[in-house]
Amino acid sequence: MANPGETTQYPDGRVELKHDAFAEISRSPLFNPDLAPVKVSDRNWTTYNYAALWISMAHCIPTYMLSSGLISAGMNWWQALITILLGNMIVLIPILLNSHPGTKYGIPFPVFARAAYGTYGSNLPALMRAIVACGWFGIQAWIGGEALYIFFGAIIPKWPTLLGEWLFLGYGPTRWISFLLFWGLNIYIIYRGMDLLRKVENWAAPFVLVMTSLLLAWAIWKAHGLGYLLTQQSKFHSLGEFWPVFIPSLTGMIGFWATLSLNMPDFTRFGHSQREQAIGQVVALPTTMTVFAAMGVMITSAAVIIYPAMKADELWDPMKLVGQFHQVVVIAISMFTVVVATLAVNIAANVVSPANDFANAFPKLISFRTGGLITGLVGIAMMPWRLLADPSGYIFTWLVGYSGGLGSIAGVLIADYWLVRRQDLALGDLYRRRGTYTYLGGWNLRAVIATLMGCALAWSGPIMNKVGMSIWFFDKLYSYAWFVGFGVAGLTYLSLMKLAPPRIAKPVDAEAS
Repeated sequence: MANPGETTQYPDGRVELKHDAFAEISRSPLFNPDLAPVKVSDRNWTTYNYAALWISMAHCIPTYMLSSGLISAGMNWWQALITILLGNMIVLIPILLNSHPGTKYGIPFPVFARAAYGTYGSNLPALMRAIVACGWFGIQAWIGGEALYIFFGAIIPKWPTLLGEWLFLGYGPTRWISFLLFWGLNIYIIYRGMDLLRKVENWAAPFVLVMTSLLLAWAIWKAHGLGYLLTQQSKFHSLGEFWPVFIPSLTGMIGFWATLSLNMPDFTRFGHSQREQAIGQVVALPTTMTVFAAMGVMITSAAVIIYPAMKADELWDPMKLVGQFHQVVVIAISMFTVVVATLAVNIAANVVSPANDFANAFPKLISFRTGGLITGLVGIAMMPWRLLADPSGYIFTWLVGYSGGLGSIAGVLIADYWLVRRQDLALGDLYRRRGTYTYLGGWNLRAVIATLMGCALAWSGPIMNKVGMSIWFFDKLYSYAWFVGFGVAGLTYLSLMKLAPPRIAKPVDAEAS
């Protein structure tokens, strides 16, 4: 339970540590300035900031190409868009539920996770989230590097062979330079801090939307219409045929933002009010994802008419599509737009969270900036050029697979905050080695067991297939990976907390800890 003597609660529900309590926890080994609760006076993100954040994150190449995998699987255009819309409306629910403690207490995701998992156990969900983010960071950085490569090629004709034609891992030196330049730009913005990130998101959102709208208008004008994709019939003639494709596709759409459904407190900790952050997210997320995916469908449909010789997978890739243009200015502006779009989503979705997550593991050794650098290095080590070799692989195998693990974490966090604690956290104890969230050596084994149970059932199909025991029921569970992980972990956690409630450790001051 919260200690009212060490906190101030404002009329709008937001909570802040008093000066003496803040000074005390600042000496704790679980504290560093980047993980500290944000003072109410510094919580200045408004409705527009959150709307711009989601618009910027949704305006990326993977969103543009989302419909391609669904249409290639047999859906028509409107079935694909409904699947995308429904997936984003579902994932919006855990996003909003986990956003609440960020705005109320001013805490980032790994500190929030300490309430359910323990002061040290929080590293389990934090590092699970961080590894996924590192993979996505690498993917987006490689896409952004490719856009820079084409951009430089448009303004410097000899750019592809400027430093010779030798290859490293299949790519020339200027391709690697482009990748590392984009990678470095991400790291630079993180080193400048969250306020610069907010400014980048604010102007990137309308810029990318306007430029994509211009590309759509050009494609419709050039093709004298929208093309055949909008009249193409679905390959499914009954619900029985449609359902086996729809469910894993829906799970994949949820998996797209399952990462942010955990770590939105990293952003909502700066929220001016609960109402503003909630409205900004509700208005922007499902609408932008669906509209941007729809723009991808319409542009691709028109491109089939404009460039009949191009392969189907190339038509869905906006960078390959723009590569068909001959005007240097058009190519340069288009690639600059891709760079801005990719930069905006990569920093917000794939650097902020792991930077905090790595800092949470060793608060006195790793700062937010150092955590961002670690994210960048791990992202390179995961070789994103190989992850992107099969786009359908990362949209379905990658998204569905990790959604089960992240859904399990979401189930525990939401059950703990909304049903066990009823939004009441002891803010100071989140930073103390001994207190409400000490549990057993800093680990709440109930949360760990619940998470492992959720993951085990969500991943049971592939696991059993690996050992040569293919069972129809477990194979089907994998198609519902996020739902299975969320439901199993949440119910298991509630049961364990009720059957074996934890003892509360007596708090000691930070110096003694």
